[in-house]
Amino acid sequence: MAKDVIIALDFNTKEEVFKFLDLFKDKKPFVKIGMELFYAEGPEIVKEIKKRGHKIFLDLKLHDIPTTVMKAMKVLSNLDVDMTNVHAGGTVAMMEAAIKGLTREDGTRPLLIAVTQLTSTDQRALEEDLLIEKPIDEVVMRYAQNAKTAGLDGVVCSPLEAGKVHATCGDNFLTVTPGVRFADGDKGDQKRVMTPLEARKIGSDYIVVGRPITQAQDPVAAYNRCIEEFLG
Repeated sequence: MAKDVIIALDFNTKEEVFKFLDLFKDKKPFVKIGMELFYAEGPEIVKEIKKRGHKIFLDLKLHDIPTTVMKAMKVLSNLDVDMTNVHAGGTVAMMEAAIKGLTREDGTRPLLIAVTQLTSTDQRALEEDLLIEKPIDEVVMRYAQNAKTAGLDGVVCSPLEAGKVHATCGDNFLTVTPGVRFADGDKGDQKRVMTPLEARKIGSDYIVVGRPITQAQDPVAAYNRCIEEFLG
């Protein structure tokens, strides 16, 4: 199974995005387009980045009634992204509808993964804000199992949970893990974090790295460091 580092394009204008991507002269990193950039620039930013030869993870975290999600995914399927996602909390029925909408007439579709719990969520927030009293690991595993039952390709989870997800759902069930920081870096607002090397050892398939690369003095060097630590 291919593993890779995905750069989170945490910018709000296409000018910033392309200034950043232009730094990578001879490389085409796998990139993530999230809500901030997509809502600022719309589908055209996806098409422009795709034309440049980058793989794209479109991170919009759909979460709505099944019919709405299915129709939205049908629209997204035309953007030729490589990966997109939903919230696992939307239920198995919603995730099944997402796959139905995402699958094109020729049977192809992007990878579809589900967010289990955001890496900014800890046990206190789970209990006090969401009134979920189960241990966070147990909640994540149940959401991952629901995603597998619905036919999804994997989940977004903390790197701390990647190994357990594989143990629960199988080695071929993808784990896409944000919350990755260098050992000497700032954790920011992430609560459950890990270094690229630790993420590799614990079994993450893809790591998503934003500020440690995009805000580095030398983004290309930071990206290369991620690649070296995570892919070996």
